[in-house]
Amino acid sequence: MKPVLLEHLPWPEIAELRNRNGGLLLLPLGATEQHGPHLPVAMDTLLAEAVCHAASARTGVPVLPALRFTTSQGHTTKWPGTFSLRHETFVHTLTDIAAWAAASGWKRLLFINAHFGNDAPARVAVDLLRLSYLGKMQVGLLHVFKLTDSIWSEYTADAADLHANQAETSLMLHLHPDLVRMDALSTADDPDRTAGTVFSHPVAQTSLNGVTGHPSRATAEQGKRLFEEMVAALTALTRQAITEEAPLPAEHWSDLPSVPHV
Repeated sequence: MKPVLLEHLPWPEIAELRNRNGGLLLLPLGATEQHGPHLPVAMDTLLAEAVCHAASARTGVPVLPALRFTTSQGHTTKWPGTFSLRHETFVHTLTDIAAWAAASGWKRLLFINAHFGNDAPARVAVDLLRLSYLGKMQVGLLHVFKLTDSIWSEYTADAADLHANQAETSLMLHLHPDLVRMDALSTADDPDRTAGTVFSHPVAQTSLNGVTGHPSRATAEQGKRLFEEMVAALTALTRQAITEEAPLPAEHWSDLPSVPHV
């Protein structure tokens, strides 16, 4: 099967899709930010899209266009190529998209995130949305790098505060080898300097070249294995999301007064 990409469809077909798969939509969350001297600034977006498209091909759940500009302020302006929204702008972007999804008849929405900096604001958005659309639309957040414990273990094997490291580079060597600058790869390693720190330091204060980890150790074989595990995990969770309901039946919460959270 091919992925179901909402942006490629006319509205009558989209209207019919709302009645399939529990009315579920996937929204990939990427970023446009520096990824060292060897990876494209679209790294996170390319990964989020690829994982969502593969899961869509297996489940038939439609995928919205990826968000390419998100929250990357922690990378500062030290290296060109980073473009960031303010945190509140990103939260409003997610809540606005969700509002349009709910108003046009969708029942479930999953944010599929591939960028670490999106975690906090995306969780804020989910908290707002789950209360605003209680009983009308279910909203959730999944990170591709934390879909399984083993994926997260590989991600952090060479750096706890990782960026453009062995795992991310391996994924790009598998998905888009033409976009990896092999001539810069062998000298791109930069160690994690955050062990034992109390404060949260932006990347300009922790990395010499925008990398944290050892991308020189990356292989396409590792990337293929990681990607396949991500797709299998997201496919399983997507299938679960198609039918998942609240643990308690509606009689316990359906008469709660509505609160305008968003």
